[in-house]
Amino acid sequence: MNNILLLASGGGSNVKAILNYFKDRNDVNFPMIITNNPEAGVIEIAKEYGVDVLLLNKHIFQEEIFIDTIDLYKPNLIVLAGFLWKIPDYMVKAYANKLINIHPALLPKYGGLGMYGHHVHEAVIAAKEKESGMTIHIVNEQYDEGTILLQKKVKIAKGETPETLAEKVLNLEHTWYPKVIDSLLPK
Repeated sequence: MNNILLLASGGGSNVKAILNYFKDRNDVNFPMIITNNPEAGVIEIAKEYGVDVLLLNKHIFQEEIFIDTIDLYKPNLIVLAGFLWKIPDYMVKAYANKLINIHPALLPKYGGLGMYGHHVHEAVIAAKEKESGMTIHIVNEQYDEGTILLQKKVKIAKGETPETLAEKVLNLEHTWYPKVIDSLLPK
């Protein structure tokens, strides 16, 4: 059985796409969704799919003892899907190459602290880029700097807004993130 832990801070559309992709698979289990936001929409998605939720505070997350909680679930992968806290070094070391993230831009551009969601799309449009996209990467000790696993691009149309660009990029994310996760699971 492949255990996947999901970490999310917001609405959870990528979590929903992932859970939906694997819903009929007997070889994949989602024992827990971890969130740092008691108002996160991902909590309702977890209820819809019957997945337990762990609400996490920053103090506990920063303490190395938290790895004992993670280890209980024996995750094959830990998947960040809109999780806004930096992953502590102890966790990166313990789960090297098993932590993955998705970012709504073509890294290394428009990554780093504070570059998430609409902030990214606003910056891309303000810079008059001709294309944007999404990046799936391994998590390392730095924000958005781990080994890139996959990038997909979209053209930026004349008159594009952060909202319309976000929709295009989310469509890519929902299509490709579950497939990349699947490709990383032991067969």
